[in-house]
Amino acid sequence: MARMPVAIIGGGSWGLALAAAAARTGTTLLHSRRALNGSLPKGVTQAKDFREIGKEARIIFLAVPSEMARVVLRELGDHVDGRHFVVHGIRGLAGEKLTRISEIVREETPARRVGAIGGPALAEDLLAGRPSVMVCGSHFPEVSLALREALGCSSLRLYTTDDLVGLEWASALVGCMAIGIGYVQALGLSPGIVAAFVSRSVTEAAKIAAAAGGEERTLLGLAGNGDLLACAGQSERPEVALGHALAKGKPLVEAMRATKTRIEAVDLIPRIIAFAESHKVPCPIFHSLRDGVLASRPTEEIVQALMTAPIEDRG
Repeated sequence: MARMPVAIIGGGSWGLALAAAAARTGTTLLHSRRALNGSLPKGVTQAKDFREIGKEARIIFLAVPSEMARVVLRELGDHVDGRHFVVHGIRGLAGEKLTRISEIVREETPARRVGAIGGPALAEDLLAGRPSVMVCGSHFPEVSLALREALGCSSLRLYTTDDLVGLEWASALVGCMAIGIGYVQALGLSPGIVAAFVSRSVTEAAKIAAAAGGEERTLLGLAGNGDLLACAGQSERPEVALGHALAKGKPLVEAMRATKTRIEAVDLIPRIIAFAESHKVPCPIFHSLRDGVLASRPTEEIVQALMTAPIEDRG
């Protein structure tokens, strides 16, 4: 059987990468408000508007910045209904309340069967068709099955979870911690220190996600720990590249400009800290990111603060 037609909303690097991956398995549309200037991946057709997307596609992927999600979904809502599966690949949580994007989908559209994708896949790998792994999450088994049919192929393996909350928080939290990975790597610290940073970061993130209603085990698996481990070898990942630049002394604004993409994590980190503190979850790693790395404090002070922070629990 032919798989369901797929549409991607968002013409940034991630949207183009998802479109390229989907086009390897069947009919794929892409809608972007930016001029693509002939950069559409092979097999992808550009959609004129949301009306065409609603009419032609059953699975709709959202790949826009989190602060644009509500506006885009409100417009899309006029053209979709209960037969559509709306899935997002956004590494962010919206607003001061840290609203999950899947919640916004249900608030702004008639679509009820929603989902998210995450994990360690890189946009560059998806575009090139190099072997990649992703996680798809939904409360609806038919959505997970459809996502496997839409994206799964010999070069892309998809794992599934019904912990949609945990997956969405994992994607957002890993995006934040990836800045720290880039930072400690660029400092030339020992592999043991990098490993300690990864392990403690995942433990901290798992507790934060659990406070939000997710499952800790999701953060300990491919969507969290696996994604963060992959960052150690993904120097081209925007968050990691930002951490590298900050460690070399570049001011935050200049370092962000050099990545040539919007990094959700920079604005998200302070909101994550506020959430954790309101739920009495200790978050020394996130504090070090906000008050040290992003604030351009001297490297020695940042390392010293982490090395002397109170030990909250067993390693």
